[in-house]
Amino acid sequence: MGLDGPVSVFEVIQRLPSISIVRDRCRAMAMLDAIMSPEWASRYYSFNCRWSPNEEMASMRDGSGNEYSIIFSQAGAYARGFDHESPMSPYRVNPPMPWPGLFDTVPEVFHSQVTEPAFCDEAGIPLATVCFWREYGDVEWRAGTIKSMPEAAKDDGSVEWLFDVLLDGRPEAYQEFAEEYYEVAVNLEAVRSVYALQPLTQSIVSVLNPEFDLASLEEDLAEIGYAYSG
Repeated sequence: MGLDGPVSVFEVIQRLPSISIVRDRCRAMAMLDAIMSPEWASRYYSFNCRWSPNEEMASMRDGSGNEYSIIFSQAGAYARGFDHESPMSPYRVNPPMPWPGLFDTVPEVFHSQVTEPAFCDEAGIPLATVCFWREYGDVEWRAGTIKSMPEAAKDDGSVEWLFDVLLDGRPEAYQEFAEEYYEVAVNLEAVRSVYALQPLTQSIVSVLNPEFDLASLEEDLAEIGYAYSG
């Protein structure tokens, strides 16, 4: 459920649960999208438990140039989001540069994520209009002390809508998203089963996508690290 009007990153991260719960939600959303969309390129949410030897990555791509990624590592979790129409876009100026203060206080353990080539453009400019993180020793998520936008600049609340389904956390939120995005009816009980990380079965797959079968999800199950029951 959203807040009234545009919200800041600080308001958004106050609504995020622990790293482990965020990770579980990301895996569930990715598993559901893998069932709803057999073609990876058409999926909205993804999860790769083998992003690197010591890291996992959750990601979102909306097909319109907006995206996010969350890296889960031994240090904790680092998230960055990119709204290509945001007034905080690095392309607001020429040459492009990150918004002042965006990365200034990112802990050293996450510095490699800021400059990760997969999250930068061809010139090495980080594709980010928001970032936040949480080390395992932290009691809450954190974000940098960024420079405020000019009064004339309009913020459409992209920090919230980029992460909306993840922030909400309810199976109903994913159901509502999927019915709009994939333009099909989505069974809520099946979504609840996946959100609870119950082993995936053919019956659940069939309810969500009658034209798909469990065996075809073998690679996705391995990539997401999701259990199944044959």
